[in-house]
Amino acid sequence: MTKHKSFIILLLVVFSSIALAQFKLDEQSAKLVYTLNAVNSLYVDSVKENNLVESAIVGMLKDLDPHSVYIPKDEVERMNEPLEGSFYGIGIQFQMLEDTLYVIQTISGCPAAKVGVLPGDRMIFIEDTLIAGPSVKMQNTAIMKKLRGPRGTVVRVKMLRRGVPELIDFSITRDKIPIYSVDASYMIDKEVGYIKINSFGATTYREYLEALDKLRKAGMKDLIIDLQDNGGGYMNAATDLANEFLQQGNLIVYTKGVKQPRTSINATGKGGFSNGRLIVLTNEYSASASEIFSGAMQDWDRGVVVGRRTFGKGLVQRPVILPDGSMIRLTTARYYTPSGRCIQKSYKDGLDKYEKDILDRYKHGEFQHADSIHFADSLKYKTLRLSRTVYGGGGIMPDVFVPLDTTYYSDYLRKIIAKGIVNKTTMQYIDKNRNAITEQYKTFDTFAASYSVPQSLFDDLASAATKEKITFNQEQFDKSKAYLSTQIKAMIANDIWERDAFYRIVNTENAIVKKALDLFKQPGAYNKLLTPSTNTKKTGK
Repeated sequence: MTKHKSFIILLLVVFSSIALAQFKLDEQSAKLVYTLNAVNSLYVDSVKENNLVESAIVGMLKDLDPHSVYIPKDEVERMNEPLEGSFYGIGIQFQMLEDTLYVIQTISGCPAAKVGVLPGDRMIFIEDTLIAGPSVKMQNTAIMKKLRGPRGTVVRVKMLRRGVPELIDFSITRDKIPIYSVDASYMIDKEVGYIKINSFGATTYREYLEALDKLRKAGMKDLIIDLQDNGGGYMNAATDLANEFLQQGNLIVYTKGVKQPRTSINATGKGGFSNGRLIVLTNEYSASASEIFSGAMQDWDRGVVVGRRTFGKGLVQRPVILPDGSMIRLTTARYYTPSGRCIQKSYKDGLDKYEKDILDRYKHGEFQHADSIHFADSLKYKTLRLSRTVYGGGGIMPDVFVPLDTTYYSDYLRKIIAKGIVNKTTMQYIDKNRNAITEQYKTFDTFAASYSVPQSLFDDLASAATKEKITFNQEQFDKSKAYLSTQIKAMIANDIWERDAFYRIVNTENAIVKKALDLFKQPGAYNKLLTPSTNTKKTGK
């Protein structure tokens, strides 16, 4: 029997080894092995067994639910990196512009920064391999593969630096490179702190504690946790964060499935921000672990959720490592909020309908009008302290709805973003003007207060669009200009100053952030939202 036939049998019995069930090779399961044998022996053309095996696994999981998936061996490690919080490399953020790698940022304290690599440097060679030029066209994945490697190994690169006539040689020793899940933390005004979390990974809780400590030292009294576009991650990272805000014994989340008994996670009461005012920001791309956290805050009336209804991904995946190093993520249970709401939205109408749900919600008007969403009485629940009405049926419905801002949207904007013209033109501008900008604006605060995007940059943008056969439209450009100005200014700030800088610029125009700040500032607005209901009957489970 070939190794692939053995692989099929191992796949069929793997569940017994992880105590899911005693799995016997009965008539139904044996069909897989017999079919593979028949195809391999009798099919008219030659076939690759590994492709057949992988296709069978993918098809099997596809019929279960949208989130049970097969992950090939070469993707397993790369998939885990963002959540594990680190990898081994040299510590640069880069972007390919035209045919050249531009260093956007060096990560403080990491190998590239230590040897003197600077933002704006262009990487021309990795070892003796030319990676720049119109004849090369090397993909990002190939470049990352060359720059990453075992800890302690050395990679030689040659950089071109503006104003320096010759290439600069760097020998960089690879080391652990952090992947941050807290994108920004700063005081949005004298009393309100802001923390932006992009995912829930292995280092999220530690990063949050560091951010909170910094904000407290700056005089923070109230806190905004921004989970917009946070697609989730590790459940324990979300429950560790929720524990910071809840009282001892408060249920954070529970899970259960047909073959999985109910498992509950409760707060310890040792959190560091259990009394201050809290607002959680969400949108339609806040999912999974983000929904665990926001659902717990809402159900215990611990904070106010502001934004739009979340994605609705509430399935627990268990990783099952297969004999060749590949993996399946198998759904074993569902998440439930403390009041008993199931986070997971329905997928009974099939994968295609499920994947189009966000688009369907947009077309239905949900992102513009809260009253376009209608909930059956069976989906109404009560919060656990104040008996406020909250809603189930998939996702977390915010306490305060903020419509999607489409006033700046135009077809011209969509096209230039899709073609990468905004990023490319801005990076070229930064490369040419970095020194002039830093000389004129000594600090981020002076830049934020005084800098305006010059007309010459907009002219370059239009010229680049024309070269890509995108016809200039003055009316559409004028409609989108204010949005473009904010985004470009934020990109410049992000390149030159700290990681907070991007969000400190864009949040000045972010409708959800502005609404949260208004709730803190308007007398009584926040407290009014957390007022006990006159109907004290609990409908949650």
